[in-house]
Amino acid sequence: MPTPIYVVDAFAEQAFMGNPAGVCLLDGPADEGWMQQVAAEMRHAETAYIYKETDGWSLRWFTPTTEVDLCGHATLASAHVLFETGALADDAVATFHTASGPLHVRRQPDGRLAMDFPATPPEAAPLPPAFADVFGFTPVWEGRSRFDLFAVAPDEATVRALDPSETAVAALGARGVIVTARAASGTDADVVSRFFAPQSGVPEDPVTGSAHCAIGPYWARELSASAVRCYQASARGGFVHVFPSADRVTLVGSAVTVLRGEILASPFPPA
Repeated sequence: MPTPIYVVDAFAEQAFMGNPAGVCLLDGPADEGWMQQVAAEMRHAETAYIYKETDGWSLRWFTPTTEVDLCGHATLASAHVLFETGALADDAVATFHTASGPLHVRRQPDGRLAMDFPATPPEAAPLPPAFADVFGFTPVWEGRSRFDLFAVAPDEATVRALDPSETAVAALGARGVIVTARAASGTDADVVSRFFAPQSGVPEDPVTGSAHCAIGPYWARELSASAVRCYQASARGGFVHVFPSADRVTLVGSAVTVLRGEILASPFPPA
């Protein structure tokens, strides 16, 4: 049987913005090698694989080169597909069982999706000595979150101008690198960011949900705010509204389906 697959632009108000993710609807567990091959074929930052369980949905994420433990935009995309196809009612809660524990997504009355994720606030720590040479600026604050290096730039212009070498970023030795700054005055955002993860097969991620599990708590503390409007300033760009609370964060964003299709190659190895 063919496997349904969707391409969804997550954290986007319209097609071809935000972060595209593949979403495969499976009948049950699939061969890991097949999932990795599909992700490599799709060439999106992440492809998600979901199937129904008795108390929710199993969810796994693969980049073109490896499986990852947490991915925000592909979780948003997966929930969007379930709500859009009618697999879940509009007032239901999508519960995903993942390598990072249970994740819950609700559809708000305005159509946006709200994801409940674990907070991963960065802790102050020195960045690798090569960081300033790789990125071309000296951070005003530096640290590490659960997964990534975390650098605060002097201003939005510095963040937007970044053009680091993929090889040099990968050599820093982390899953990824978050660079963030206060947004310029008069904009729709409180903060801006960019996220680079060539070591995980993603030179620059367009809009990164999991990175905002660190960005949101950091800026909520710095700004004494209960909500932070975040804009990821990649070429595609997208907004993530973050509501930190104790050891959790709520990430709110929109999604748009841009493609529906079928994978004809079997998700199970030949007998």
